Amino acid sequence: MLEVLERAHDRVAPGMRALPPGELSLVFLSDDALARLHGAFLDDPSTTDVITFAGHPELGSAGEICVSADTAARYARAHRIDFSLELALYVVHGWLHLLGYDDLAPEKKRRMRRAEARALREVRRAGALPRFHLRQHTRSPAGGSPG
Repeated sequence: MLEVLERAHDRVAPGMRALPPGELSLVFLSDDALARLHGAFLDDPSTTDVITFAGHPELGSAGEICVSADTAARYARAHRIDFSLELALYVVHGWLHLLGYDDLAPEKKRRMRRAEARALREVRRAGALPRFHLRQHTRSPAGGSPG
């Protein structure tokens, strides 16, 4: 999916910077885990769908996109949409943040939503929409293996 987005960069995000060189980290988290990151780095302990951290190309990092699989699953169920599509949207949203998109002001948010729609069209057109499956993970006691 990300390879498709990079190839379609000029159609999806015209005039925006390219993704910095380096490894892009995608992290799929629970609501609780992402809320802890949200509190630690953005001083807001509420749940959220996506947090993006800028990369450090000099260290080989293009950035990190952290998404809440719980939020995507809940939203998809409530709106009767495909979980994979919703989670892919969160990844696209994070990727656009790394390119310089901002969604805090209403006009910038509309611009970002249009870019998200273009990105998802490109991904679908290329047949590159990932199939995600949510599995519940239970923590095991220290030293034990998950049951």
